[in-house]
Amino acid sequence: MASRIASCTCGQLSITVHGKCLGNGICHCLACQSRTGSAFATLGAWPAPFEVKGEATQYVRTGDSGAQFRFNFCPICGSTVFHTEESTGDFVMVAIGCLSDPDFPAPQDSVYDSRRHHWVTLPESTAVYDKDPE
Repeated sequence: MASRIASCTCGQLSITVHGKCLGNGICHCLACQSRTGSAFATLGAWPAPFEVKGEATQYVRTGDSGAQFRFNFCPICGSTVFHTEESTGDFVMVAIGCLSDPDFPAPQDSVYDSRRHHWVTLPESTAVYDKDPE
């Protein structure tokens, strides 16, 4: 089974995921823009189990649908490496940039496209949702 390691900028916090990515996408919601300091967040989902090394500071945020998400970031460099949904332990969402893989596939979907910056262009094959389709 293939494994991938995602880590923070300083290397103190990392997560190892196994198997095939279940899907990847972009989120343009204002919370993700604020959280990342960028115009959007890029995320990939992997099935449990996964292994975490290092110490993480956590922040729980409630989404529009009422779901709670636990974000894990490095207390030293501040990089958000991964997050989980409180109601399920089936998968983990990993920040694609923390994989350090410029060949990672293009996003399959784009959520909260209503908040996308006008200058952000998506690949033609990307499914687009005005909000979160859940």
